[in-house]
Amino acid sequence: MENKRTCLYDKHVALGALISPFGGFDMPIQYTNIVDEHQAVRQACGVFDVSHMGEVLVSGTDAERYVNTLFTNDVREMPVGKILYGMMCYEHGGVVDDLLVYKMATDCFFLVINASNIDKDWAWIQQHATGYDVTLENQSDYYGELAIQGPDSEQVVKEVLGIDGSDLAFYTFKPLRSSITPSPSPLISRTGYTGEDGFEVYADAAFINECWDKLVSSGRCKPCGLGCRDTLRFEVGLPLYGDELSEEITPIMAGLSIFVKLDKDEFIGKDALVQQKAIGAPRKLVGIELADKAIPRHGYAVLKDGKQIGEVTTGYHTISTDKSVCMALIDASYAVLGTEVEIQIRKKTFPGTVCKKKFYEKHYKK
Repeated sequence: MENKRTCLYDKHVALGALISPFGGFDMPIQYTNIVDEHQAVRQACGVFDVSHMGEVLVSGTDAERYVNTLFTNDVREMPVGKILYGMMCYEHGGVVDDLLVYKMATDCFFLVINASNIDKDWAWIQQHATGYDVTLENQSDYYGELAIQGPDSEQVVKEVLGIDGSDLAFYTFKPLRSSITPSPSPLISRTGYTGEDGFEVYADAAFINECWDKLVSSGRCKPCGLGCRDTLRFEVGLPLYGDELSEEITPIMAGLSIFVKLDKDEFIGKDALVQQKAIGAPRKLVGIELADKAIPRHGYAVLKDGKQIGEVTTGYHTISTDKSVCMALIDASYAVLGTEVEIQIRKKTFPGTVCKKKFYEKHYKK
């Protein structure tokens, strides 16, 4: 099957981007190089095409009750215009996907899901809607999305795009029309996946193309690929589905209990997660800092006294801090800060120390 392309694909090619498959799409990995793009976001402003992400609208009388059953976080007290992060889980507690939930109206929620999981998530969402008075719309093919990220992003969005985002608090959104309606409507939100302040614009292909052109031609917002998106999110300890979350990795294992509201009456996977929280997760996600400059990669074995105790989920020599570090899922008994371990890199082992999995301080607007 051929990969899909976003509405900006031709513009990426024209800019000389390195294109590679990701989540079923042909996506730009880098334009110049990952280091330059990473630093642009940390120091000024970068723009990402994230139109591959999926969007599902849930509306109707039972929309709130239904979304709360699907979602580990609690949407009942959300004001309109608020966004929550959380997971959809299987009955055994493993993760279907992590997602953002936007409250559009008292009876309308907008779910933003991962590109690689769109088909699976859509099937899951439909499967569990039986008995609820809800209307489900997969709007993934309608929406394009830009992520404008970095300390200069608020100013750039205002001066280049003419959109004032200064009234948006962290994890809130507003319509780019006069009112939020259940039909496809352009939105701007303030979340981000980089550890820096930033905004997301959701709209149809024509508007996304117009915004991209304005941002790139302004010279104030560097085009950035998914390569640095990964290095940026990794440095601040944000998970990527398929690495730090999966059908086998629960939110409790991943250290994301704050987004799992076990005091809710019911949600799919609650019983398993209550039990795991009570007895302790068998494995935990940790940070590991290496003494050497060797780079640990996904799947590399983590050892203790020659015995494998886990494996690396993501690893890099960090651009912002110049350290070789990784996140790894290891046996819980070794997940104590300061524990000395080894990482198998090809035919050699390198010493490392268990540390916090946030390697760089976030700079969100609070």
